[in-house]
Amino acid sequence: MTLLSLLTGVKSGAPKLTHAIPSRGRDSVTAVTSLGNEVFVLRSVSQQQVEVYDASTFTLQRNIAVPGLGSWFWGGLAACANYECLYVSDNEHSSVHRAELSGSNAVKKWSVARCPVGLSVNKEHNVVVACLGAHKIQEYTTHGALVREISLKQAGVMGPLHAVQLSTGDYVVSECKSPGVVSVVGIDERVVRRYCPSPSSDVREMEYPSGLAVTKNDDILVADAYNNRILLVNSSLSSAQELAVPVDDEIQWPRSLCLDESLGRLYVGEVGGSYRVLVFDGVRL
Repeated sequence: MTLLSLLTGVKSGAPKLTHAIPSRGRDSVTAVTSLGNEVFVLRSVSQQQVEVYDASTFTLQRNIAVPGLGSWFWGGLAACANYECLYVSDNEHSSVHRAELSGSNAVKKWSVARCPVGLSVNKEHNVVVACLGAHKIQEYTTHGALVREISLKQAGVMGPLHAVQLSTGDYVVSECKSPGVVSVVGIDERVVRRYCPSPSSDVREMEYPSGLAVTKNDDILVADAYNNRILLVNSSLSSAQELAVPVDDEIQWPRSLCLDESLGRLYVGEVGGSYRVLVFDGVRL
């Protein structure tokens, strides 16, 4: 059974909404990620901290203090199992914070290109930063040393919100615009392929695609924010399908995604509507 058939409910075993981490007032969920038995949530009014929830009970366990962290609508999170750390993007101050998850809980930071937003960790355990204001992807070691910088302007990729490295070494990038575009860009700064559905297509145009999650087969989940939906785009970027995820009052302004393949779980963070983190179980690859 394929991931596509599971997620769209074509066959039995489609994912189920098992929990929703509730809002805190009208404070948008700008990012969500997980590691082991913990779920990390960043809100738009962060108060310089990241919330940590138990992944089984979804109760708030603690807060990770991130001194100096700015508050803005497009923060990002990524967790690294290898270094047992959490990365937090600070677009207000153009920096990335690295917080230890064991021991001292120490936090360090380094400067990056203008307006960093989405973060991810690649197979080399480096952090990949989508820099919205600079139209760049930057890759750093866990200690903040720049490994690679990819300028996206010449490729016509503008306003990157999230970038994830694929198994091929290329990067899939979501572009903050309408109609929305998802592109795969090589390290040579050229577009390898691009997905931009037409108004007449089965899934219609995307509106400000933001968070991405990539499966082990390089299929791509896209948070299509203004269309209130999640899309699954195949690895060749030749087709897409809307996911049939069961929510009584619908997904509302999905911003961030986290796919935990070990648990068969998908987390969706909302920046509007009810400002929740939706938890879907039964996503089997």
